[in-house]
Amino acid sequence: MPDSPQEISRLLIAWNDGDSDALDQLTPLVYEELRRIARRYQYGLRDTLQATALVHEAFLRLAGGQGTRWQNRNHFFGVAAHAMRHILVDHARARCAGKRGGNLHQVWPDADLAAPKQASSLVALDDALSSLARLAPRQGRVVELRFFGGLGVDDIARVLEISPETVGRDWRMAKSWLLRELTIGQSAGSAPGP
Repeated sequence: MPDSPQEISRLLIAWNDGDSDALDQLTPLVYEELRRIARRYQYGLRDTLQATALVHEAFLRLAGGQGTRWQNRNHFFGVAAHAMRHILVDHARARCAGKRGGNLHQVWPDADLAAPKQASSLVALDDALSSLARLAPRQGRVVELRFFGGLGVDDIARVLEISPETVGRDWRMAKSWLLRELTIGQSAGSAPGP
């Protein structure tokens, strides 16, 4: 199978080693997966970047490399999740500044969990996630990889080098913490704080 995780990992490592043909072979393999992840945002964030624009901007950041030594497929998509998070949040913050903080669209980090009546904006989610990452860095990374990266439990476990059971526990605890913070932030009329 040409786009297996092993093949993607092999091409990433070859790219690390200076093989420019590896990047040409890698691009179509990861592009569709990045588009799939980006399209998830279109459902809850109608007023944000189009999926294609998000993928292009993220891929430019990833291809720029800035000295990143790709370990494997999971590492690549973990870094992609981080890049997409920051691109989306930067875009949302710019739109809020232009509207003086008005009309942010609702998002929630788990499609299976019903959003509270006053669901949070992407900016508030990012603020709450940043607060969580200061308190519990691994839980913050689990949320980022799952929500922004679209990775499953097993992939997250491999990226973070922990067991799938630990990922599940971290995910449940982080969702609970974020729900509390976002609900408190909404009822107080401001973004959640630490």
